[in-house]
Amino acid sequence: MYVLGFIQTTIRSTEKIVRSIFIGLVCAGCSATASYQPNQTEQLALPRDIELRFNQLSAKDYRSPINGKQRPGENLEALIIESINGAEYEILLAVQELSLPRVAVALAAKHKAGVKVKVVVEDQYRKAWSKIHAAGLPPHQQQRLLQLAALADSNNDGQLTASERYNGDAIALLETASVPIKDDTADGSKGSGLMHHKFIVIDQKQVIFGSSNFSNSDIHGDAAAPKTRGNANHLIRINNPTIAQIFKKEFEKLWSNQFGLNKQAATLEEAMVGDTRVQILFAPHKRNNPENGINLIRETLASAKQKIDLALFVFSAQELTGILEERVKAGVKLRALVDPGFASRSYSELLDIMGISLAGKNCKTELKNKPWQKPTNTVGIPKLASGDKLHHKVAIIDEKIVISGSFNWSPSAAYSNDETLVILHSAELARHFTREMERLWGGAILGVSTKLERKIENSIRFCGRVSSITNSKPSK
Repeated sequence: MYVLGFIQTTIRSTEKIVRSIFIGLVCAGCSATASYQPNQTEQLALPRDIELRFNQLSAKDYRSPINGKQRPGENLEALIIESINGAEYEILLAVQELSLPRVAVALAAKHKAGVKVKVVVEDQYRKAWSKIHAAGLPPHQQQRLLQLAALADSNNDGQLTASERYNGDAIALLETASVPIKDDTADGSKGSGLMHHKFIVIDQKQVIFGSSNFSNSDIHGDAAAPKTRGNANHLIRINNPTIAQIFKKEFEKLWSNQFGLNKQAATLEEAMVGDTRVQILFAPHKRNNPENGINLIRETLASAKQKIDLALFVFSAQELTGILEERVKAGVKLRALVDPGFASRSYSELLDIMGISLAGKNCKTELKNKPWQKPTNTVGIPKLASGDKLHHKVAIIDEKIVISGSFNWSPSAAYSNDETLVILHSAELARHFTREMERLWGGAILGVSTKLERKIENSIRFCGRVSSITNSKPSK
């Protein structure tokens, strides 16, 4: 049930020479493997009223609900359920995808007990998966159905009973319990760019947010792929009524059918959580609005004096590459890791940092593309289990400022999607995120990967030209 222009050209000898020179220039000092091994067992303090979890943290382990085996990491789902179970009168949840049946059961139980429960999801994930047929779906959605079906198969016999389908379907469980659910088509549109939030507000005093969707793929891994550990993600829990009110205000916009650019543009809000200054901005904004998320990130990066670490799922915002180049020229040390599935796309800003301009669709390069004249090789892709992604949207600045939330570093996040962008000013929190960066850095492929090298060769073969490449060696 769940089933998952050719361009022909002649490569002249001169083009072969160009290609060899091109690859040589790109790969000067490239494809090194980062070998630093961090101390993952070190006990680190956290700021008052703030908790933090990483699903791949090497120092902790938990029993996977998928296969019952102990695995490295912290259980993000357990954190979510713990907060839900502790709710006394209100639960407001806005998340792109909710497909964890155990979370749905906890929400349904609270709803039955009289707690006000409201759920907002992205319209692509609003329908109960057990009622969807794979025919005609894009390949990635067919793959998602396969994974969810495998998770629902509780006795692992390869056959799904009606009971297994129902009990394995989070949305169906919520619908049966009459839990109120909305998606971003509630405003009468076809949906915002994405309803991409990942937060939950409990009793107007507690908030959980971060990079993780409420799905097995983002937290534990996929049943159909036993080697996966879940996409590399984190969640932050803050116990603070002021922060909770800021998030509740955003949720109420969504619940009143304001999504994407149809809702009133948010302004930057700040609050103190103990000694930690927290800045919160909800997207999207119109491109001509200077208070947009990309500008906020740019201003924060501009404050860097010593060091910038990046762990990003998507990096396609040209404006942020420019400020990074300025900071590196000023002596700031930069390390950047981007998800392998995105890093070598023609519009990836990681290419700019490496001094590469890669032709994309129709043999055209990215508009206003600006490869660095002095590239760096302290950027690359992490080594992940097959099937997993680097899903963080994190920057650590001078080991004292952390950028977090659902906000990918892209124009879509700033100008189209419903997103959460949070900046936390805390050296204690920064140490935790730096440790995660060091974990990802160990074994990372820096510079031009084999995959990228092949893409460069194919670009020359099909497009017959090299759009842009610097001729200087990457700097250390």
